[in-house]
Amino acid sequence: MTDCWNTDTGEAVYRSRDAIKNLKIKVRIERVTSTSALTQHLQQQFLSRQDRGAIELETLSSQGQTGKITLRNYLFFAWLVLSRRLISGFPYEMELFQNEAACQTPLDRQYHTEVKALNRGKGRRNRRIFTYTDHDRYTSCLPQHATDIFTTKSNPTFLAERMASVRHRRQERRTMWSKIINWEPTEEFVRNRHVVNNVMQTMHIMGDLGASGRLGQKENECLLATIKTDGCGTVIVKPDFNKGKEPYRIVTEGERREVWRLTVENVSACMKPEDKVREQNMYKDLYIRHKEYLNSLVGQDFEMPPLGILRYMTNGEIVSAQGFEYDNLYIHFFMELPNNWSSRPFQSMSGVTQTCRTKTLGKENVAFFSYPFHFEAFYMTEKESDLPQWPVLYFKVLSLDSWQRYRTEGYGYLLFPAMPGKHTMTCHTWRPLQMGTVSALRRFFIGGSPELEDHSYVRIPGTFKGERLSRFGFCTETTGSVTFNLNCIQQAR
Repeated sequence: MTDCWNTDTGEAVYRSRDAIKNLKIKVRIERVTSTSALTQHLQQQFLSRQDRGAIELETLSSQGQTGKITLRNYLFFAWLVLSRRLISGFPYEMELFQNEAACQTPLDRQYHTEVKALNRGKGRRNRRIFTYTDHDRYTSCLPQHATDIFTTKSNPTFLAERMASVRHRRQERRTMWSKIINWEPTEEFVRNRHVVNNVMQTMHIMGDLGASGRLGQKENECLLATIKTDGCGTVIVKPDFNKGKEPYRIVTEGERREVWRLTVENVSACMKPEDKVREQNMYKDLYIRHKEYLNSLVGQDFEMPPLGILRYMTNGEIVSAQGFEYDNLYIHFFMELPNNWSSRPFQSMSGVTQTCRTKTLGKENVAFFSYPFHFEAFYMTEKESDLPQWPVLYFKVLSLDSWQRYRTEGYGYLLFPAMPGKHTMTCHTWRPLQMGTVSALRRFFIGGSPELEDHSYVRIPGTFKGERLSRFGFCTETTGSVTFNLNCIQQAR
């Protein structure tokens, strides 16, 4: 008699580009007695053996209505109904949600409105089938026997076991502290944590398998089907749709051990051929328009500067700083344009990096910034024989500790390279030094040190008009170095 039942109770995964609101499901449960099951078994034997007479079969099937299916319940579910729950109309739910003071969330208040409507309409006709959602307070305490209703069990896969804790983390309210970054992961660590973390919306279709006069008791609730979906068009159904196969078998617990049939069908409206062709043409037209839009943004040719103008673009990165005295470093920088150079109005000519703690590598303390910046400028001159003076990047390295002690660690500059391509450049820095013990004590205890009023004094300033720049009487101290990565592009006609 096991051939009359569908034993494949595993979940099925579907993917669709259609909107999830168009999904419609029909769930039907039927209570079966032993006589009706025997009748079906004899009918199958009779159909397989046509040489036997039909007298016994007619006798067994005509003994009144006691041997046939005694109860049949079915209900259509649309995704809009599943996503907000279908009230069962049981006494404990009616008592809970008819009191507005017991409603804690907006979803409970919505159920309160539905319960009042059920009271006015004298309840719902079919109360055996109802739903729970993952937002309901009952979902975390579903009956334990709800997962063991089928005669066969499917073994969960390794990925399902790893995803079990991820999918239900919404119900876990405890704060878990763990190491965010593992710099030396093992193979087992990578394998155990390589899981896909998509937020799933879960709907539980429930059934009350109690006797006709004992509806509404929690111990009779049974999980019929589970439907999960995400925002990427994935739908997981457990158990799978029958698709013309035999129904599933449900055996209740207790002394009665009743047998129920479960049928899950997909009754979504099929798209008409002309609508399918129209949708395909619409998608095709949308893709063509999007491609044309991207082409209009990018263009077919390179964007060239006007005649007689050199366009200079740099994608740079402040990689690291090392060899400085104190920790918690950050860098201020700005660009200086020589004569005959100009930039776009929205071009940012200065910036500041994040504060970075140093890491000991060998004998040096290195702070890794990896701070990107972009610079674009134009050079224009009437004399083609004149070689341009290239832009300069001035920078200042500073430190700031937890006591808000601010110190100047070094000054430096970077002359943008004249050759296009990739360049890695290391710039050494220095800082002004004030002689005496008082200045050293001030720098150590409260911070502060001599600073340059004009940062371009690190190099020959662009505003300097003399022949020689004298720095006699100015004491300095060599500090650390800063490393840059530059990718330079030049365009001219």
